[in-house]
Amino acid sequence: MVNISPVILCGGSGSRLWPVSREAFPKQFHIFSGVTSLFQQAVIRCNDLSCDDIKVNNTLIVTNEEHRFLALDQLRELPKISATLLLEPESKNTAPALTFAAIVATDKGEDPILVVTPADHTFEDIDAFNNVLRNAIRVAESGSIVILGIPPSKPETGFGYIKRDEEAGLFKEFKVSQFTEKPDLETAKKYLASEKYSWNSGVLIVRASVWLEVINFFRRDIFEATSQAFKQRIEDYEFIRPDSKLFESIPNESIDYAVIEKCPGSDFKIRMLMLNAGWSDLGSWDAVSQGSNRDLLGNTSFGDVIFEGARDTFAFASHRLLCVVGVSNLAIIETADAVLIIDKSQSQHVKKIVSKLKDTNRSEAFMHRKVFRPWGWYDVIDEGSKFKVKRIQININASLSLQSHKERSEHWVVVRGVAEVTCGSNITTLHENQSTFIPQGTIHRLANIGSEVLEIIEVQSGTYLGEDDILRIDDPYRRV
Repeated sequence: MVNISPVILCGGSGSRLWPVSREAFPKQFHIFSGVTSLFQQAVIRCNDLSCDDIKVNNTLIVTNEEHRFLALDQLRELPKISATLLLEPESKNTAPALTFAAIVATDKGEDPILVVTPADHTFEDIDAFNNVLRNAIRVAESGSIVILGIPPSKPETGFGYIKRDEEAGLFKEFKVSQFTEKPDLETAKKYLASEKYSWNSGVLIVRASVWLEVINFFRRDIFEATSQAFKQRIEDYEFIRPDSKLFESIPNESIDYAVIEKCPGSDFKIRMLMLNAGWSDLGSWDAVSQGSNRDLLGNTSFGDVIFEGARDTFAFASHRLLCVVGVSNLAIIETADAVLIIDKSQSQHVKKIVSKLKDTNRSEAFMHRKVFRPWGWYDVIDEGSKFKVKRIQININASLSLQSHKERSEHWVVVRGVAEVTCGSNITTLHENQSTFIPQGTIHRLANIGSEVLEIIEVQSGTYLGEDDILRIDDPYRRV
């Protein structure tokens, strides 16, 4: 019986899928098809690998500290899956993330095979994915590093390319003779014409101890810095936090540049299995549109969309009716607070728009109008000089922190559920269509004590209404 631990790499901001993907709510937590997010799909896929000779152990999720409650909430919708969240105080790319996971996996004397996958990729043929992954696990059992190759369809310069030897082994694995990360266009065209090259899928299968050995050999600085940060860790519920100060010293490097590119010709065995399972990294709106069902004129849509005389156009509507007339080859993305219109051939340049938004400190670069919190979410439905109106939803058995505001007062109206309101020394219960007032500077808390979600309308009034005007006296989620 082979023991495996899925490792879901859940960092990244997915800026090329703006305005749906933003730093506070990146693409891996969004649903682009079906009823589960990309992150949930990745967790489910890896946990479905168990069979007669393979046992799936605890899943390790490597994600950003800021996204811990997003990941935790989505994991709770998968109750049969056991997982631990490894929280990075800042992104240091995939090589430190995998090293962090391998150290955790071996910390108690175990040495599982790690099935490492990004959280934001999709696979259409899950049976084909499972069959190839199981064979890759069996190859990794002998000590090899195993990567999965995708048949290339165009001279893509944003992927790594794997050159394979011709003869396949027992599990259809090939020896990797060369790995090139992100070649230029002319080189990519040569690779495509040779038929000996495959795209790197980003999925890696390796025994935990083998990864630690190879990262220590090629990048001792990453291994030692990550190890030191882990030694000073804090374990908190489902979370493992490395020391944030020591974590700052870890070099920023990808798995491919740090290790994979250096393995061919070294003492470390690296093998590749071909994966033909409808893979996509959803790296652009053009890629999203290719995975959708097309009408007779090549149009694809998500949400409430009407086409008239349009061709080869992708439309994504999240909040309102979107009508598209007489255009071609566009991607049109609508959210509550931003609209993107782009020629699909220019999809890779969305990052430039995000950079401009960041340069001017526009909030649309970082968060949506609807903001998720560990207790639920709020949606800013209107705001102006000295006022802001929010729709707030609090989960069952959840509460906001005990807090106060220096610059604003708040009016609350319950529209659904039962609320317990702490206002100074008074604690009252409010039902639907009842309201209360929280004076400026008063210590207060809002809690859901009913059997359904609690929904309120909040009207803020004051000279300053920023989200940083909050003093937390007691917080059940241990936020600073």
